[in-house]
Amino acid sequence: MSQIVPQALPERDRYVLDDAGKHIGAAHYRDYQGENGVERIFFHTVVDEEYSGQGLASKLAAFALEDTVSAGMKIVPVCPYIKKYVGKHQEFEPDVVPPRPHHLQILPKA
Repeated sequence: MSQIVPQALPERDRYVLDDAGKHIGAAHYRDYQGENGVERIFFHTVVDEEYSGQGLASKLAAFALEDTVSAGMKIVPVCPYIKKYVGKHQEFEPDVVPPRPHHLQILPKA
């Protein structure tokens, strides 16, 4: 069994789970320049179905959010999974900014 590792792909505005060169999950974001610095808007998180039930979404979320905070950015949880994750992990509370209309306006249209 290979080792699945989270990675940052800033050139693609996402964090991924890498399984021997195959991306099996991703947390997508857009950055917004707010009044007090950059706010990273997480809007979609997914893990391939065949990898479900292994805690990989949680591993990806932890990596992405820790990286965001360590870079001095705020977290804007639009994605239901990220929203739920920050709700359960109070250590992120000081770095969470509630989604506002201007955040939603810069997200890709489905």
